[in-house]
Amino acid sequence: MRALSCAAYRQIARDVGASPTTIMRQCDRLGRHCLLFHEQLRPKSAPTESLAIDGFESFEFSQYTPVHFHAAIGSQSHFIYGFTDSELRRKGRMTESQRRRRAALEAALGRPDPRSIEREMGTLLEIVVPKGARATIQSDEHRAYPRAIARLRSLGRAINHLTTSSRISRTSDNPLFPVNLADLLIRHSQANHKRETIAFSKRRACAAYRLFVFLVWRNTMKSFSERKKDESPAQRLGLLPRRLRVEDVLRARLFPSRVRLPARWVEYYQRSIVTRRILAGANHSLRYAT
Repeated sequence: MRALSCAAYRQIARDVGASPTTIMRQCDRLGRHCLLFHEQLRPKSAPTESLAIDGFESFEFSQYTPVHFHAAIGSQSHFIYGFTDSELRRKGRMTESQRRRRAALEAALGRPDPRSIEREMGTLLEIVVPKGARATIQSDEHRAYPRAIARLRSLGRAINHLTTSSRISRTSDNPLFPVNLADLLIRHSQANHKRETIAFSKRRACAAYRLFVFLVWRNTMKSFSERKKDESPAQRLGLLPRRLRVEDVLRARLFPSRVRLPARWVEYYQRSIVTRRILAGANHSLRYAT
């Protein structure tokens, strides 16, 4: 719960009297568990509601390496079906020295794939919309989304794609309200995703672990309405009879050999996603969890 209260690892470590690396290691382990827990729980059939898709931007290592996390969320239940991520090139207003710094980094490490958003959004929709299924997708007018959905249609999905202008007020009447609200909750709950922060993630693979902890909390433990204390998104979808507690989520150890993950999410579990600024980053090797 401390990892969901906008505390950074060092703050949690000071609070409990432990090393920051110990806290980081335990949060990573929680993230892997929550990834397997979510895969067990999420619907594997055609979505029974329309899906709102969008992404929010964060960064890894420094502001020269932005990251775009893509999410698919139920329009009625607000259940988060999953997410993927894309590397981005730093954009926006920069000084001349910042432009030179970006050019030097790109010369040394290469540039991100300019079609990554299209590819990763397509991968996410492949995971949450099974082959042969029908689904209605709500999105903004991002130019990469129609190409991702066209690819999905060629792979045997019947997709009805509806768009909403990003200029429309972000109220509860907006069709993209579920993803707008999730964006707010993520930035409110996790220090590493705030707009201006010194608690940013050094690797987006580790940021993904924390996002899976948030995802399980939002789907199964948090009520749909904070004021009414009503059903969780998983209850609204009929996946659970009640809201879960921490001990319910952690009641049994889960093993990757018994929970088959989509190939893209295997990369998250194994922490094999490469951060360009940390090429020698450690992966997660399975020693006992077989």
